This record gives sequence, C-alpha cells and structure tokens, in this order.
Amino acid sequence: MKTEWRIFLTIAGFLLFATVLYGGWTAAEASRVEWIGTVALALSFLLCAMCGGFFWFVSRRIDLRPEDRPDGEIADGAGEIGFFSPGSYWPFGLALAAATAGLGLVFWQLWLLGVGLLAVILATCGLLFEYYTGTRRTAEH
Repeated sequence: MKTEWRIFLTIAGFLLFATVLYGGWTAAEASRVEWIGTVALALSFLLCAMCGGFFWFVSRRIDLRPEDRPDGEIADGAGEIGFFSPGSYWPFGLALAAATAGLGLVFWQLWLLGVGLLAVILATCGLLFEYYTGTRRTAEH
C-alpha cells in the first residue's frame, strides 16, 4: 500500500498545482476565472487525495507486502490471493440495471429511474448473497 498512496498523493499534488495555475492563468487572460475547468481540476485533486489518504491510512495498519519491501522477491507474493466467482451472472444484471437507471435519469423518466434503482438494489442483493443459497451454499461446521 506504500506505493499506492505515494502515487495517488503525487498525482494529487500535481492536480492542486494545475488547479491553481489554471485558475490564475484564465483569470489573467480573460480577467475572470474559467470555473468549469477549475472546479473539474479541484474535484480531481480531491478524489486523488481521498484515495491516497485511504491507502496511507490502510498502509499504516497492515504489514508490508512483498512489493513494498526493497528486499521483496516475486516468490514472496505467491499463494492464494482470494476467492473470485468463476461464473456469476449477477454483474451483468447489475450493469443492466444501472444502465436502465441511467437512461431513466438522462431522459428524466422518473418511472424508469425508479425501476432501474429497484433493479440495482435487487441485483446488488443477488450479487452479495449469491453463495448463501442454492447449490453453491458453503458448508457450515
């Protein structure tokens, strides 16, 4: 996590510099600040700073990973990483539901937005509880 927070906070620093430079430059050229670009750069800075801060916070609480240690070897990172679902259709349903909600928002059709948001909630529940029902239920000891 050490590498990640350094990358994000470096980019955040650059974006803060670019925000100040862009705001000052547009104010000097047109005698007023161009707010759309300035706000977009400021929000990008905040997003990168938020991600970098999260990674920094997490990196203080976990042990160093092999990629964070200078003496780390590739073989140190071998082994099981986690469990990944081999054949789930719920992500497709979630994407379809989000697209439906997005279309309802774009065309300001509140009924379609409501149907899409309800479908997003149902698909999210299906994705979260996929391995708690049916034939894929995990064995309880």
